[in-house]
Amino acid sequence: MMTETKMAPDESAEELRALRERVTQLEDELQRHKVASHGSAEERFHRMADAAPVMIWTAGPEALCTFFNAAWLEFRGRNLQEECGNGWADGLHPDDRDLCLETYLKSFSARQAFRIEYRLQRSDGEYRWVENTGVPNFEDGKFCGFIGSAVDVTHRKTAMVTPDEEAVRIVFSLTERERQVLVLIAEGKSTKEAAARLGISYKTADSHRSRILEKLGVHETASMVRYAIRAGLVAP
Repeated sequence: MMTETKMAPDESAEELRALRERVTQLEDELQRHKVASHGSAEERFHRMADAAPVMIWTAGPEALCTFFNAAWLEFRGRNLQEECGNGWADGLHPDDRDLCLETYLKSFSARQAFRIEYRLQRSDGEYRWVENTGVPNFEDGKFCGFIGSAVDVTHRKTAMVTPDEEAVRIVFSLTERERQVLVLIAEGKSTKEAAARLGISYKTADSHRSRILEKLGVHETASMVRYAIRAGLVAP
């Protein structure tokens, strides 16, 4: 017949304490392993990013930038500390700053990818057109921020276009104010934004827009933009 061996209360309590200590040690080791693995992966990413010919950046969940690769820092002529956080925004062209930051922050809030073109100051002081693309970064289902890349597209934006004589004649039959509204709309500004930029009311800007459509003999914004491009008022 088998007999049951009972442990003394003190022995049972001591074994439980030892087991808990061991579990705690294992949890600590696992956490250190995760941190080390994450650090190692992050370092590998930084090395690969620094070797890339395009500009690369990352930002945390609060929309503050945490990393810029060597290509970005060389383009800007600034160090990592100066660009991180919101420092990169110091290089935005004043005319592009509001739209750029609005797009950037709205994308973070919605956790949706974005693509935007804006002018960014280069190390020599010249503003260059860049196309910046960002995508949300998730790890194990948790939102960790964004990762993105930027390329200089100035050549594409400023490609020479031979003005169309007929388009030039028609566009320059517009009043100076109407041409100003046309240029702003062709550059992607809304009627409301054009009004704010010119210091006029929305109603006045919308009236100018209607007269432009009438004088150009078109019915939609896309045709207005094509006229502005053909006349050489804006780059394609």
